[in-house]
Amino acid sequence: MNEQSVSPYWRRPGELVRRREPSRFTERWLEATADITAGLLSGLEEPAVLEMIVERARRILRTDLGVLALAEGASGRLRVALASGKEAETYQGMLLPRRGSFAGAAAEAGKPITSTDLSRDPRITAGSPGARRPGPAVAVPMVAEEGVRGVLLLARSDPLDVFTEVETGPLLAFAGQAAIAMELADRRRDAEQVALLKDRDRIARDLHDLAIQRLFATGISVQSALRFVDHEEARARLLRAVDELDETTRIIRSTIFGLRTGRGTTGGGLRAHVVRAVEDAVPVLRFTPSLRLEGLIDTDVPADVADAVRAVLGEALTNVGRHARASAAEVVLTVTDGTATLSVRDDGVGMPRGGRRSGLANLADRAERLGGRFSVTAPREGGTCVTWWVPLTRR
Repeated sequence: MNEQSVSPYWRRPGELVRRREPSRFTERWLEATADITAGLLSGLEEPAVLEMIVERARRILRTDLGVLALAEGASGRLRVALASGKEAETYQGMLLPRRGSFAGAAAEAGKPITSTDLSRDPRITAGSPGARRPGPAVAVPMVAEEGVRGVLLLARSDPLDVFTEVETGPLLAFAGQAAIAMELADRRRDAEQVALLKDRDRIARDLHDLAIQRLFATGISVQSALRFVDHEEARARLLRAVDELDETTRIIRSTIFGLRTGRGTTGGGLRAHVVRAVEDAVPVLRFTPSLRLEGLIDTDVPADVADAVRAVLGEALTNVGRHARASAAEVVLTVTDGTATLSVRDDGVGMPRGGRRSGLANLADRAERLGGRFSVTAPREGGTCVTWWVPLTRR
């Protein structure tokens, strides 16, 4: 039996092909890079693109495991964003240090590094023991203009199927192009965000300069026409129309404030939280409350008052859902004249006599601690109205 007959090349036909056709490998890497770049720039979500990066690399190199770890801020640590293949759950979500991990060693080296047996690699001195899977491995940094964005790690189970230079040669370019594509996608998203903010500003200006002025002018015209109307019912309807115009103007002003703060109803400000709290209460209430927001809610309300408003609103809506047996409710939050006022009104059965009032005591205590007031009233038409008022500055 000669040396060639026992060579691992003959036992692994696929490996022999990989080693004898480096040009074909380069072609496949270029195709994968083009697909990933096209996916990112066409708006494909980042998780899907990360999966594409790992799966294409695993397929080309015929590996049993693929792990992609992304750099985490200024700390330099790497957090596994995606793991695929055998024992992938061992790696999923793992936080890897730059020093003491195989992926971190690749990030520090700035080039691909290989290991004949990952379980015995001396560069691994930290992290979970489960990360030391036996078998050959290669790790390549994803380097872009702003530095290392992450590391791609690939591993095989067969201890004899080590990674060769022909296989790993194109890896750095592949990972680098993927990193650049991710960077370009980030910049595209930033540009879209800037465009969105500019569009919000334009809409706010148009609403203020056109809609509000026209509504105001229409309201004045209707009021001036009242002196020519003798029929009482017609006059009452015109007065209601003027009130509706005023209410619409207030709603538009509130929308303008939200647009100009750049938060709208999807951000993290108090206005957005109130909207979400009302939406979240729908399953408990079994109806959708009406909501009115007025004033500079996201700019004038201090953090401690905003936290209290969130808690009070949640408690009040929970009480309506559990005890009021209501079919409708109205939530109003106004910020004006240096005060914040939250009211929650329902058409339910009213306050039961002798019922537990610990929740209401908590609401009153929150108001008192902030120098405000809290009241519960029974409107003439029925139901309950909870009003919570606090100043925006301490006396």
